Amino acid sequence: MKKLKLVMVGNGMAGVRTIEELLKIDPSLYEITIFGAEPHPNYNRILLSPVLAGEQTLEEIVLNPYDWYRDNDITLHTGKKVVQIDRIRRVVRADDGTEAAYDRLLLCTGSNPFMLPVPGKDLQGVIAYRDINDTNTMIETATTHRHAVVIGGGLLGLEAANGLMLRGMSVTVVHVNAWLMERQLDDVAGRMLQKSLEERGLQFRIGAQTQELVGGEDGRVKAVRFKDGTEVPADLVVMAVGIRPNTGLAEQAGLLVNRGIVVNDTMQTVTDPRIWSVGECAAHRGTAYGLVAPLFEQAKVAANHLAEFGIARYQGSLTSTKLKVTGIDLFSAGEFMGGEGTEEIVMSDPYAGVYKKLVIQNDKLIGACLYGDTVDGSWYFKLLRDGRSVADIRDKLMFGESNIGDVGHEGHSKAAAMPEEAEVCGCNGVSKGAICKAIKDKGLFTLEEVRKHTKASASCGSCTGLVEQLLMFTAGGDYSATPKTKAMCSCTEHGHQAVREAIVKHKLLTIAEVFRFMDWKTPNGCASCRPAVNYYLISSWPKEARDDPQSRFINERSHANIQKDGTYSVIPRMWGGETTADELRRIADVVDKYKIPTVKVTGGQRIDLLGVKKEDLVNVWKDIGMPSGHAYAKALRTVKTCVGSEWCRMGTQDSTQMGKDLERAMWRMYAPHKVKFAVSGCPRNCAEAGIKDVGIIGVDSGWEMYIAGNGGIKTEVAHFFTKLKTAAEVLEYTGAFMQLYREEGWYLERTVHYVARVGLDHVKKRILDDAAGRLALWERLQFALDGEPDPWFEFDRAEVDTRQFSALKA
Repeated sequence: MKKLKLVMVGNGMAGVRTIEELLKIDPSLYEITIFGAEPHPNYNRILLSPVLAGEQTLEEIVLNPYDWYRDNDITLHTGKKVVQIDRIRRVVRADDGTEAAYDRLLLCTGSNPFMLPVPGKDLQGVIAYRDINDTNTMIETATTHRHAVVIGGGLLGLEAANGLMLRGMSVTVVHVNAWLMERQLDDVAGRMLQKSLEERGLQFRIGAQTQELVGGEDGRVKAVRFKDGTEVPADLVVMAVGIRPNTGLAEQAGLLVNRGIVVNDTMQTVTDPRIWSVGECAAHRGTAYGLVAPLFEQAKVAANHLAEFGIARYQGSLTSTKLKVTGIDLFSAGEFMGGEGTEEIVMSDPYAGVYKKLVIQNDKLIGACLYGDTVDGSWYFKLLRDGRSVADIRDKLMFGESNIGDVGHEGHSKAAAMPEEAEVCGCNGVSKGAICKAIKDKGLFTLEEVRKHTKASASCGSCTGLVEQLLMFTAGGDYSATPKTKAMCSCTEHGHQAVREAIVKHKLLTIAEVFRFMDWKTPNGCASCRPAVNYYLISSWPKEARDDPQSRFINERSHANIQKDGTYSVIPRMWGGETTADELRRIADVVDKYKIPTVKVTGGQRIDLLGVKKEDLVNVWKDIGMPSGHAYAKALRTVKTCVGSEWCRMGTQDSTQMGKDLERAMWRMYAPHKVKFAVSGCPRNCAEAGIKDVGIIGVDSGWEMYIAGNGGIKTEVAHFFTKLKTAAEVLEYTGAFMQLYREEGWYLERTVHYVARVGLDHVKKRILDDAAGRLALWERLQFALDGEPDPWFEFDRAEVDTRQFSALKA
């Protein structure tokens, strides 16, 4: 059957959500074409503020990358603005002449920023704040100019002001009304917000009316002049005074426009039943919505009808606003300003930064305004929406849901106390039950995974705290991915990734060079950052960057594990867990000679000598005559094996030999964290290969390889990675994975967390899908390990300071 043609004008959040919902219902009904005026795929416009503030990158706020369009057979035209709709021929035409015929047309043209009609509005340096281009302009301007003025004290204006201030500009916010965010906050909360922002460094002109933007001889704005004659300097003026539905294209096509493109309850335009409209450009029952949640509700209805189900109806939205303005939580809903015939319950603690106001009429909650503590916002909104009487809980209403009925605090989090049907993400209409089910059914463990599978917290982000709580008590353990912008330590603002990239890009070879180049706050660093930087240097530039033993922990300087009583443990290396009578005799002799109190077999099939005095370490190493087990180091610790086909009647492969080969190939390998391998000779898996950083299991056809397991505090089962036929392939693939981990892992990040951060698909792409790249990784590892000294026997080359042992005898 020939597909119908669906054309969408506008590539924003509401429109693409409609397409996503349509594809869920019937992915084969339409041949889809999308026109976007911006030269980008669909991105989260709400998160432009974190990009401006330097907390996220543009790449990180993309919702649907180009691959998504390709995978769903969608033709995407970016950077092409549709300028004409021919409703007779059913064709749309873009400004470059591109045409597309349609059977159904979806208009999602969004809105345009309103620019104050004052003299000077066309000067250079006067912009709106609406898209990626505006954001980039502000970022670039902040590097070359000093003074910024933001006109508009609403959410967008305050986020712009905060971002510019964080980028080093002196920022003044001009707001014509009596308090900030008057549409979302009452006067008390608005003034609390202003005070908090002033303490952070923003300046305000409240009640000021802009008369003129004053330009310099170079054509750039230089000041903002007010009606009282005063001025403030401005190299950049950002207009954030509101938006208007973008209806020009619809008007040109003869569609009815009144406060937006007029649509009915099916989101069809009332003028042409072949044309639908959703988003900020659409007017439903006289209202054009600007919040995400109503737009996504509209998207579901439009998708239902485009899929020819014809049962859904959009009846408007009761909206609430839950926001985080420069880190301050705000919530409002309903008639929060109160008025005649209403009662107000108010709790105000300016010192703690908390304010709550509940508005009641006829024993029903009709409005709420929360500042600082918004955890009960969704519960208040449910009471408001349901219209239930609050007479029976009025005395406890101010103290939140956890104090109502039989639900006491009992140490539980807010999320744990919520009922399953409670809405967590208002933007996407996701309940607690849906999130918990996804976490359990799909094994989700990070915030990003929950966002991907449920959309919760993926839009405005104000519910992030609740989602994290749900993850914490549902999945357990660490519940969010390592923040990409987290600083290494208090000595620097740079994160691990930035330091690694700088070392590679600029070929920095010493710790001092790194500290100078990256403007370290503490000239000599600290015990947290020096070991990390040292590792990044030697792993990035082997044979060129010199290891700095003084930047290692005491265990690694002594090449033995310090114990709680100040003595040390020594674990000699036994290849693949195999030993000989001669080695065992030497160990026994050393135990007797140096009166070592405890000898123990470890879980990794090694022998641990516990209670060695520091002054005896050098001679213990010498007398044992076995290689270092690196049990103290961020390195390959052990390769655990079963006896395999050489002895076991169940064995299908020679696991012991494979383990010895792996260990001999990589035993001197330093890594971001400790690494453990295991090789089992058959699927019975006696060596527990399923919980190792690399696990190899023998099967009839060769070997199965598993990666990123962990037998630590939280056991993580390794991911199946690939099947291999030969021992040589096992070495190559394991070495390539280890080198990729060495080059991309952050210091003290286990392989399980590294793979979770970059994604298993990324690792597969680098190793399984790229044969040349895999071989190059393996060769780089062999180059790095070639000639690496054994610290037990090559003191000088390993730069072991033997004075630390002899000094104790003096």
